Amino acid sequence: MTLQRFTFRAMACDNELQLYAADVQTAQMSAEKAIAEVKRIESTYSRYRDDTVVSHINRMAGKSAVDVDQETALLLNLADDWFRLSGGLFDITSGVLRQVWNFRNGIPPSARAVAAILARVGWDKAEWDGRHFRLMREGMEIDFGGIGKEYAVDRAAEILLAEGISSGLVNLGGDVRILGPHPNGEAWPVHIIHPRKPDSLLTTIDLACGALTTSGDYQRFFEFGGRRYCHILNPRTGWPVNHWQSATIVAPECTAAGCASTITMLLEDAALPFLEERGAGYLLVDQEGKVHEKRPPTPTAS
Repeated sequence: MTLQRFTFRAMACDNELQLYAADVQTAQMSAEKAIAEVKRIESTYSRYRDDTVVSHINRMAGKSAVDVDQETALLLNLADDWFRLSGGLFDITSGVLRQVWNFRNGIPPSARAVAAILARVGWDKAEWDGRHFRLMREGMEIDFGGIGKEYAVDRAAEILLAEGISSGLVNLGGDVRILGPHPNGEAWPVHIIHPRKPDSLLTTIDLACGALTTSGDYQRFFEFGGRRYCHILNPRTGWPVNHWQSATIVAPECTAAGCASTITMLLEDAALPFLEERGAGYLLVDQEGKVHEKRPPTPTAS
């Protein structure tokens, strides 16, 4: 068994597959299938393209329902589940807030501008019956940004496992799914970047299988008036969170880990009970730099 590495660009980030296979050709063919799946998901659900399912749903906002396919229904069901589990904080309609939050000019919007756009935010303003989806107000949008990359990680992992690759990992911009340990049984070290020292490691978490994601206030932000404004926005208030510097979550699948890490940031000081209730492994850094950690047992393969 030899370890093969494959790098590629997709979903606006640098990505990597590390795969053990019997030979280079097997690894290459398996990697090509997994990479093609990631790019298919990107082209199907990107909000930056006019020909995607997401763009079609958004164009129909306030007009009519859209009959969706099985895969889109799966993602909408996931969004609905996590909306309920988070008490309404995980909301895929909140992406429209970017229209008033410009993280390039470094100036926060007015309270009036934020309040006005909140009228177009709210999963409870959507109709979903398992097949037909409708945004009830014109100008509303959905955005799978909080699910799509993590879903792509899981799909790539499923394809590789189906191809017989049982040792390796999928890493899409830091969202990681472990297929299985090294052939000698050793776990994979996953490095966690320090949220205030981008050139330094906070720690390393060893995983033999399962998934890991990190959300943080350092990925896109600006400082104004002595305050840090990050890109993770509370869909109820329209304003950025400010309790955690970063939230790393370990779960059996990347989609679950990604949703939980985002919800942790959104829940702020109420996050720990949420994580404890679900038995999640976590590594959180609060605004004072204190680390809150619960290392999980090694996740079992699903």
